[in-house]
Amino acid sequence: MQRKNFTEVTEFIFLGFSSFGRHQITLFVVFLSIYILTLTGNVIIMTITLMDHHLHTPMYFFLSMLASSETVYTLVIVPRMLSSLIFHNLPISLAGCATQMFFFVTLATNNCFLLTAMGYDRYVAICDPLRYMVVMSKGMCAWLVCGSLGTGLVMAVLHVPAMFSLPFCGTVVEHFFCDIYPVMKLSCVDTTLNEIINYGVSSFVILVPIGLIFISYVLIISSILKIASAEGRKKAFATCASHLTVVIVHYGCASIAYLKPKSESSVEKDLLLSVTYTIITPLLNPVVYSLRNKEVKDALCRAVGRNTS
Repeated sequence: MQRKNFTEVTEFIFLGFSSFGRHQITLFVVFLSIYILTLTGNVIIMTITLMDHHLHTPMYFFLSMLASSETVYTLVIVPRMLSSLIFHNLPISLAGCATQMFFFVTLATNNCFLLTAMGYDRYVAICDPLRYMVVMSKGMCAWLVCGSLGTGLVMAVLHVPAMFSLPFCGTVVEHFFCDIYPVMKLSCVDTTLNEIINYGVSSFVILVPIGLIFISYVLIISSILKIASAEGRKKAFATCASHLTVVIVHYGCASIAYLKPKSESSVEKDLLLSVTYTIITPLLNPVVYSLRNKEVKDALCRAVGRNTS
């Protein structure tokens, strides 16, 4: 009954990068280039891990799942953002906004827990190598992937219906996609409960994986330091370097964006952080795993060699 006291809002408009004025065309070119590179890199990783039997291992199975998730994740956000840089004040319906937020929360959570699964994979590979293929069986890998996606779906079901049960007074979202806080700010009523839900979900999605990955790497480093040869230690560290690089950037940005106090929020800072974890980080994954990973580079060389011969 309370909703009748407010004018019903049926659509939102993204403020996006309107404050950048004529520089929006430059941003469009830059973001489009990064987006094309991201899609290309992720498609290459998915294709190469499927085609090359040398990469049919748990580590590369998780990598291909992460590449698939990142591809859909960027498809949900970036095309709409690119359109708004060219065609200003494009509206999005409430249903469209809820759908975008649902996929965003699901896939962002899925990515966090896939990185955790990859950390567990590295732990088993280094700390218990003789039982690696037994522990990381096809069933275990499938369970970890389904668990990551299932956790994402649960978080989205907790978040999105609670958000869109609110009455909205404002129509201008100070962002370039339907992120949680910018949409919540448009509500006509007190959002304390929603903020508690958001902070609880964000804390779980970020801190639990960080804690599990931290424990994994403490055990990994402890095992590596016990390796007698310097070459052996170097090789063991090298297998973790790509994953650790992605984890630091991914969780660093996510922690700042979703766990910082509200008093420290500003539209400009939030936009910059959002660009980092929606555009830059998805590009980082294929770049790091392609350029820093000898097995992937060797697989690419074999694929190119077969096509040219």
